[in-house]
Amino acid sequence: MCVIEESPVIETRRLTLRAPAKADVERVAAFCVDHDVARMTTRMPSPYTRGHAEEFVARCGTQDRTRDNTFAIDLANEGLIGVVGLFTNPGGPVELGYWIGRPYWGRGYATEAARGALDWTRSIWRKRRVTAGHFADNEASGRVLVKAGFLYTGVVEHKPSIARGEPAATRMMVWLA
Repeated sequence: MCVIEESPVIETRRLTLRAPAKADVERVAAFCVDHDVARMTTRMPSPYTRGHAEEFVARCGTQDRTRDNTFAIDLANEGLIGVVGLFTNPGGPVELGYWIGRPYWGRGYATEAARGALDWTRSIWRKRRVTAGHFADNEASGRVLVKAGFLYTGVVEHKPSIARGEPAATRMMVWLA
């Protein structure tokens, strides 16, 4: 059995991935109020409130780290710029999801964070297969996942999007260690 540290910390070239903390609530709320961030996720509501951010951070603190791990993506001298998470689906593989605040789009941070989380998943969690998906209208997310090592499966699922208020076509991908 693999022993998972209580609050793992992952260091990449430019980022630190760590457990979200109460001090992150304001930045989470500020980035997630952006409808263009929320609408590209399955679980984020829009409009997004400070209360949602408080609930999110509190939920992260109660995770069973042998099954789920949410990491704040921390940029030195700036703080939280996004989140990357690994979630075990009942009866299925681990799934990766992420979001990045708009001011940090297009700088490679999502790819770097995803790679860091996947390296940790392989070496510490000892998982060899991770799934992910991106909404079909979010080609930038597809590029991030390809750069992180994911491959398209050819499957399109209709996943819920709370912010959109309806399911969205989702291009499914897989990463194999």
